Amino acid sequence: MKVLIIDEMHDSITSLLNDINLEVDYMPQIKRPEIISIIENYEGLIVRSKTPVDAELLKNAKKLKFVARAGAGVDNVAVDELEKRNIQLINAPEGNRDALAEHAMGMLLSLFNKINTADQEIRSGIWDREGNRGVELMGKTIGLLGFGNMGQAFAKRLSSFGCEIIAYDAEKTGFSNSFVKEVKLEELKEKSQILSLHIPLNSQNKSIVNYEFLSEFQKIDYIINTSRGEVLILKDLLRLLQEKKIKGAALDVLENEKINSLIKDELYIFQELTKLNQVILTPHVAGWSFESYEKINKVLSRKIKLLVEK
Repeated sequence: MKVLIIDEMHDSITSLLNDINLEVDYMPQIKRPEIISIIENYEGLIVRSKTPVDAELLKNAKKLKFVARAGAGVDNVAVDELEKRNIQLINAPEGNRDALAEHAMGMLLSLFNKINTADQEIRSGIWDREGNRGVELMGKTIGLLGFGNMGQAFAKRLSSFGCEIIAYDAEKTGFSNSFVKEVKLEELKEKSQILSLHIPLNSQNKSIVNYEFLSEFQKIDYIINTSRGEVLILKDLLRLLQEKKIKGAALDVLENEKINSLIKDELYIFQELTKLNQVILTPHVAGWSFESYEKINKVLSRKIKLLVEK
C-alpha cells in the first residue's frame, strides 16, 4: 500500500509506517495541483493543514482507502466526500490532547495571576504588587463547552485545583465522573464563571459563540478558546470586554489567523484586543508541543495499522 504525506511531520512517521509494510512518499513541499495529478497512485493520504481535502482533490483518488489528519480537527476535510467514496477518515486527538490541556491551564493561570503583564512591567522598571494581585482558581465553576478528548484532558488537570467542573456536549451524554459533572446547556449558562471552548468547527458550530450566546451566561467572567477561532466571534467578545461583562479572555485561535493580511474591520478588532491587558493571545500552539508532534505520528500509525489489517 502506497501512502502520500503532503505536510511537514515529525521524522518518525516514515519508519513507523514502514514498520507496518507501507510504502511512503514524503513530499511536504508538494503543491496542490501536483497532489491532484498524482493522488490516483495512492491508497493513503496523510495531511495537516496545507490544502482542503475536497471533491476536487479527491476526483482522481480511485485507489484511496484512507485520509489521515495529523491532529484533532478535521474541518479542512470534506467528510461527506470521503463517505461518498467509502474512504476512511482518521485523526489523532489522542496525540495532542495533553499538550492542549497543559497550554490551556497555563493560559488560565497566567490570566488569573497577571503573569504576562507583571513580567512586562518589571522589565520596564515597574514594581506594582497591588496592581498585579491575583485571582484563585479554587472554588470557581468552570464550564466546558464540548467534552471530547481535549475537554476531558483539560478537566483532568483542573480537577486538582478545587474547582467545580461542569460540561455540556451536544453530541454525547452519560460522561459524568469523579471530576466533572455533565449538565444541560441551560445549567452551563447559569453556573459557569469561566467558559472553555472545546467544540469542533463545523456548520453547526461556526460563529455559535456570539454576543447573544455569551450574554445568556449569568456569571461568566472569563473565556478560553483553544478549539477553533471561527466558533467565537471576536467583535462580540471585544464588545463584552469593553462593556466589562467579561473580565478577560485567553485565545489560542482567531477567526482569521493570517494577522498580517487582515481586512480593515478584522484589523481594527484585532488591534483593540491586543490593547487589553486582560486578553492573552498565543499563535494556535495549544496542541503543538515537541512531544505531541511525535505522539501524533504514533497515534496515526496505530490507527492505520488497524485499518490495513482488517
